[in-house]
Amino acid sequence: MSFTYPEGGPTADLLIEATGKTLGEAFANIALGMFNAITPIGDIAEEQEFELVAEGRDLDSLLFNLMDEFLYIHDTKHLVPHRIDIEVNTENLRAIAKCAGEKFSNITHEVGISVKAVTYHKMMIIEIDGQWFVRMVFDT
Repeated sequence: MSFTYPEGGPTADLLIEATGKTLGEAFANIALGMFNAITPIGDIAEEQEFELVAEGRDLDSLLFNLMDEFLYIHDTKHLVPHRIDIEVNTENLRAIAKCAGEKFSNITHEVGISVKAVTYHKMMIIEIDGQWFVRMVFDT
């Protein structure tokens, strides 16, 4: 996974690109990239397990809704995952994310950037030679 500011875009955007052997792995890597920008996830313990579910009308909306759920759980419960396993049902356009992490504390964790929203801007989800590539831009 990697994250950069999009070319020509305002510096308030964060672009994350990720790959995976499965669509779920690529989605998980996008989420981990987002959280790694919020705080280094290497410092996050796997103290608490939690699950997120999202649905969509297509793959783009499924990814958008899933990342929106991750932001919601972070904003309301301050949870940051260290590990994420995502199962994506492409027929029903439903994703289940099983996570292990802990509550964020600005006392014990490094504070990174604040991710405010997910966007459809420059979103890409493609499969090439059995490998999934996903790109997403976040408002910061």
